[in-house]
Amino acid sequence: MAQTTEEKYDEKVPFYKLFSFADKLDVTLMIIGVICAVANGLSRPLMALIFGKLINTFGSTGPSNIVHEVSKVALLFVYLGIGCGIALFLQVTCWMVTGERQATRIRGLYLKTILKQEISYFDTEATSGEVIGRMSENTILIQDAISEKVGKFIQIISYFLGGYVIAFTKGWELSLVLLACVPCFIIIGGFMSMMMARMSIRGQIAYSEAGAVVEQTVGAIRTVASFTGEEKAIEKYHKKLKIAYYSTVQQGLASGTGMGLLLLIVIGTNALAMWYGSKLIIAKGYNGGHVFNIIISINTGGILMSLGQATPILNAFTTGKVAAYKMFETIKRKPKIDAYDTSGTVLENIKGDIELKDVYFRYPTRPDVHIFSGFSFYIPSGTTAAFVGQSGSGKSTIINLLERFYDPEAGEVLIDDVNLKNFQVRWIREQIGLVCQEPVLFTASIKENIAYGKEGASDEEITTAITLANAKIFIDQLPQGLDTMVGHGTQLSGGQIQRIAIARAILKNPRILLLDEATSALDAESESVVQEALEKVMSQKTTVVVAHRLITIRNADIIAVVHQGKIVEKGIHDELIKDPFGAYSQLISLQEGSEEAKESHNSETDESKNSFNLDSHVTRTSFAKSISQGSSRTNDDVESSELDNVKGQKVSIKRLAKLNKPEVPVLLLGSIAAAVHGVIFPMAALFLSLAVNTFYEPPEKLRKDSEFWSLLSLGLGFITLVAIPVQNYLFGIAGGKLIERIRSLTFNKVVHQEISWFDHPSNSSVSACSQPHLSDLDRAIHMWLTTCSHTVTGEAVCARLATDASTVRNLVGDTLALMVQNIATVTAGLVLAFTANWILSFVVLSVSSLLLIHEYIKTKFLKGFSAEAK
Repeated sequence: MAQTTEEKYDEKVPFYKLFSFADKLDVTLMIIGVICAVANGLSRPLMALIFGKLINTFGSTGPSNIVHEVSKVALLFVYLGIGCGIALFLQVTCWMVTGERQATRIRGLYLKTILKQEISYFDTEATSGEVIGRMSENTILIQDAISEKVGKFIQIISYFLGGYVIAFTKGWELSLVLLACVPCFIIIGGFMSMMMARMSIRGQIAYSEAGAVVEQTVGAIRTVASFTGEEKAIEKYHKKLKIAYYSTVQQGLASGTGMGLLLLIVIGTNALAMWYGSKLIIAKGYNGGHVFNIIISINTGGILMSLGQATPILNAFTTGKVAAYKMFETIKRKPKIDAYDTSGTVLENIKGDIELKDVYFRYPTRPDVHIFSGFSFYIPSGTTAAFVGQSGSGKSTIINLLERFYDPEAGEVLIDDVNLKNFQVRWIREQIGLVCQEPVLFTASIKENIAYGKEGASDEEITTAITLANAKIFIDQLPQGLDTMVGHGTQLSGGQIQRIAIARAILKNPRILLLDEATSALDAESESVVQEALEKVMSQKTTVVVAHRLITIRNADIIAVVHQGKIVEKGIHDELIKDPFGAYSQLISLQEGSEEAKESHNSETDESKNSFNLDSHVTRTSFAKSISQGSSRTNDDVESSELDNVKGQKVSIKRLAKLNKPEVPVLLLGSIAAAVHGVIFPMAALFLSLAVNTFYEPPEKLRKDSEFWSLLSLGLGFITLVAIPVQNYLFGIAGGKLIERIRSLTFNKVVHQEISWFDHPSNSSVSACSQPHLSDLDRAIHMWLTTCSHTVTGEAVCARLATDASTVRNLVGDTLALMVQNIATVTAGLVLAFTANWILSFVVLSVSSLLLIHEYIKTKFLKGFSAEAK
């Protein structure tokens, strides 16, 4: 399995091909975005240059003239800030707009291409789940790779190069020494990314397998419950979660160790710059501003900011290239049977003669099984031909070939003596009506479902169609009539759904009608009503019937018995039953024997029904009305009302903390490590500022103090190497245990729910996984907590066990650690700032409040933008 995943990651498109669907406006936006990104990237080295000038001004200007000199330098910051603000606005705007435009275009082209593909494509190359996943997830990954991250990457590259240009201009000796540290950073960063990717893949595989257990269990919950297999499913789910837990913990340790090593290199490089910079000041005539410029340009700009920020962006590019591979391959794919191809024969008047001549056929999913080997059959226009036989004999394959869902390997399928391959696909399918055993109703009104059979159908035509289909009476009894919403989860009976499908076929008014076991799944009463409707439709049409119940095809003009892809017997009903040893007679005997056994088994029930015939008729009428009222409420209404209820409910964090109570010691130790991690950055800034101050001291004192601050900074780096791995490891344990416990408890409660709970459309195993809005944190906590208690409201099962649990885990793992770390950083920073100069600290804080307001507005804006995009 892991090997398969690695092979999939090898399938990716070149990066430039991600922009294959950009139009002229997109190219213009990208050019503007590139220019602004370069300008924005160069602003950082320029700022370091101005900062170095400011430090020299502080260090070399007398008290009487310092305000004037500093003001001139400070004005340069104002000009740079204005230019940087304009460039950044244009950079982000242009890249976000073009990324959204291109992703929308890719999504549309992919859907259009998918709809053009032949049926065999979905048999062998793509499932409906894969198509939905690519439409929803892959396009987001592609958009992430071609939007603002491209601008950010260009900005980082220009920042990196600009920083080195300034550094080497100010002092090539120190720059060259610091440059030697960059390969170490790159090697460790690359190794860490590789390890993280492998562990992430391992965890994703485990969660994917766990998700498959959930989907299989919930999808077949009646079978699981009937065999009391709940405990087996729970045990299997636990094993998969345990694998994912160990992967989460290992991932935390690996990321912590990698980050610790990276920051050790950064802080160690700072220490090296302090020590060697002081030597160059003494020996080579450097000044403090030059050394500070080089430290900021190379260390902060070149390593920490540039390479550090580039890693996740490069990961996003790789993910986008992988996500685009299958989508772009599909978009380029030419279907073997193209329903949108306008070329081909179109007849002015179609009679409906059908002939299969020497047909050879195998399904692409079973290439070793020959369905037909030289199959031939002729159906004259206006007649009804019925095909009967055992399952797998090839009956439904005839329907598939006539609809041209598949083409035969050899031989011909002819309509009016014209090869089916020569017809315009769209036109010939308009001449053919199909009613299946399990017809599909789209999530729309009954009227819209029926009108699907004919574009621009009038109300009068729809009324005529439902009347002929024996559907008008029950539709009129519905509260909203033809405007009643149906679709997934509808409470209409099988006979009612079948009659709506027949009305759709009637509205189409085809010359050829295909009935693929249209009544086999219905009870006797529904079957008689549907059969009566079908007989009205079949009048004066060429009809091909595939039947399981032989009683429904007794009046057919010709009956053919199919066995292993060959016609073993054919004729009319009265002729075929004369031979008691014939294939047709044997099928009838087997079916009658089966029905007699059923009748004998249910004799008491039948007597009860017969004795209360009148009452049952009244009851059925009343029941039909209640069903109709139930079906009038749409799935969307149900789900939206529940979502509204959930959104209004806030969950106390104490309830979440209780579930993580066993890991309290781990969380406390992790919080201490996070606090130490948070203090490191203010301390590193303090050491650097004190070291800069020593650059203006006499040589002897400079040599001594620079060694002291360098060693102190190096020690801080080793503390970082210990604190960050401990923090990530401990929070990985706490977060991993929490997500394992959440999923385990939720799944345990779900599988023990009553069966009626699963009948609700929003508790299905399928509808769960395609709702991106389910990741809201408050709703996530509420949903699994209420599931773990005894009240379960209607939300999707898969989302609770996947998206919701992961969201809550992020709160304990990443968010809590970051919160403790940031509190420690802010506290230490404020203490150091107010200790140094409380007046200046208040001034800086007053300006910083504007940054907080800006970040809040930006977060709200981006959140709204993201919600609208979803």
